[in-house]
Amino acid sequence: MPTTLPALDFARFDYPNETLRELYEQLLRPRLIEEKMLKQLRQGVISKWFSGIGQEAISVGCARALVQSEWVFTMHRNLGVFTSRDVPLAKLFAQWQGKPGGFTEGRDRSFHFGSREHHIVGMISHLGPQLALAAGVALRHKLLGEQRVSLAFTGDGGTSEGDFHEALNIAAVWKLPVIFVIENNGYGLSTPVSEQYACDQLSDRGIGYGMRAMTIDGNNILEVHETISKLAAELRENPEPVLVECQTFRVRGHEEASGVKYVPTEEIEAWQQRDPVDRFGDYLIERGVMTEAEQTRLAKSIKAEIMTGLRDADNLPAATGDPERENAALFQNHPAPVPIAIGTTNDQTKEIRFIDAISDALRQSMRKHEDLVLMGQDIAGYGGVFKITDGFVEEFGLERVRNTPLCESGVVGVGLGLSIAGGKAMVEMQFGDFVTCGFNQIVNNLAKSHYRWGQNADVTVRLPVGGGVGAGPFHSQTMESWFTAVPGLKIAYPSTPADAKGLLMSALADPNPVLFFEHKALYRSLTDEVPQGDYYVPFGKAATAKAGTQASIITYGMGVHWARKTVEAEGLDVEIIDLRTLFPLDYDAIRTTVKKTSRALILHEASLTGGFGGELAAWIGEHCFEDLDAPVRRLAAMDTPIPFAAALEADYLPEEKLASALRSLLDY
Repeated sequence: MPTTLPALDFARFDYPNETLRELYEQLLRPRLIEEKMLKQLRQGVISKWFSGIGQEAISVGCARALVQSEWVFTMHRNLGVFTSRDVPLAKLFAQWQGKPGGFTEGRDRSFHFGSREHHIVGMISHLGPQLALAAGVALRHKLLGEQRVSLAFTGDGGTSEGDFHEALNIAAVWKLPVIFVIENNGYGLSTPVSEQYACDQLSDRGIGYGMRAMTIDGNNILEVHETISKLAAELRENPEPVLVECQTFRVRGHEEASGVKYVPTEEIEAWQQRDPVDRFGDYLIERGVMTEAEQTRLAKSIKAEIMTGLRDADNLPAATGDPERENAALFQNHPAPVPIAIGTTNDQTKEIRFIDAISDALRQSMRKHEDLVLMGQDIAGYGGVFKITDGFVEEFGLERVRNTPLCESGVVGVGLGLSIAGGKAMVEMQFGDFVTCGFNQIVNNLAKSHYRWGQNADVTVRLPVGGGVGAGPFHSQTMESWFTAVPGLKIAYPSTPADAKGLLMSALADPNPVLFFEHKALYRSLTDEVPQGDYYVPFGKAATAKAGTQASIITYGMGVHWARKTVEAEGLDVEIIDLRTLFPLDYDAIRTTVKKTSRALILHEASLTGGFGGELAAWIGEHCFEDLDAPVRRLAAMDTPIPFAAALEADYLPEEKLASALRSLLDY
């Protein structure tokens, strides 16, 4: 690149002197904080630092252009957003030091946090997912008719991630009032932009999605502030997304340990001549808006604020371990619903299919929760591939029953953003297998948000799963064990129509993230009595599907029906426990049945190795060993992908092996 760059041009903007002084102060504050943090890093007070020196104009310009109640989604180098919104310095310093007084109480570091009070949500290390969250907040604003925008930052490297493209596409299709800001600082860690993208400028990508896009000088505080101010005003009146590429430069390492040896010295020197703080300060002196002495006094005053904040943070106690406290932080408190026994509600029950129970739960919940939005592929006019939402558009409208593009990660992220802004989301995976495309959002955003910074994720993800329907490897999996290992997710897996309705209504009422597994083969094959109206089944309460004394089958989903069929055919006095939810798990019911029968067989449809049955078997062996008269037995599917042909699928599934497994257990 050239060793000389055009000078910053502030004179072409018409700002009153008071505003110019305010903007300079807002630029100077994060610069001085960073300089102090670099010293603290060398002293070992903090463990890591991602420097935004040289990029302050983007953070400050964007933050000052929005109103305080508009959400901003930040990245590593957006300290200026936090300081512009008057986040207490002592709390920021405590956050970086990993102390309980920080925003995450020592559970996460640097800018990996949010603050509802300040309408800021920080990034996670995966860089791209926050863009869809901003779109979700914008969706909430649009649904409520609020004249507000949201704004999300990403880097040049992040624009290559799928989450970037999914978020922009959703926002464009739904015309959401969100501003996507790219901080193009020349390098993705050490990879120059010439090796990251082939287009002339990153703003060109927005044009491909049908949105306005522009490239501006990210080191010019006035250009950034004026551009974002005008765009925000326009979007509040006429909602649509806009992509803004801010050209800037990272003069320090990606983080301090990585250094800048990979950057030519002349390139750094050229950009230092365009330093946003120094050059703007020079301009104010040249124009007579401030004197050099005034700038010196201001710097001294800010340094005093920093020292006061550091003293306050230093006086806070260090983090201490407390397992009970940490476990309690996983979820937002939510009172368990009062269960209603079938047949006790003035006999208001109706015999319906499993699939109709799911549909009924959604309809009742949509009526009860006016802020609930359903999202999924083809769920609107078409009613979904299984017709579960057929007719919903006529009652609830297209705003609340939304067809989505084929972008599972983006849609889950929009659901979380909707929750951040006070809404409630249900996301339907067309087939549960497709959840792999949304895996990161589920395990790193939905599952961890409340634990990290107290933000609940009011999102229920429905997953049609299971074999026995000849659908092959990509439409038949049951993947609960992928998620039972992730703290922060509630997991339901009903086996009956009544439980399907009751558990789903409980899931949709719960402000925490729920994965809701629905076995496709039960949709139209199983009919039972289901209470009408509101009906709730609490999580963490197993059911005895059949009483018995010889042994216990502990199972869930389709396994309950395989167990019933086999036990009845074999004439066995075997107890069947339907777990109903895998988290929370009813350990008391497991302990009680094992103590009663002294023999346990764990049955599930997923493959044996790594399946949830291994966890159940380990727990029984550890906690119920003295009650056992035989080793715990596991029965599950083969350790292969699920095949398509009927004969192969029958071999894969454990149903035909259950009778012999039971006999072996009883004969031990």
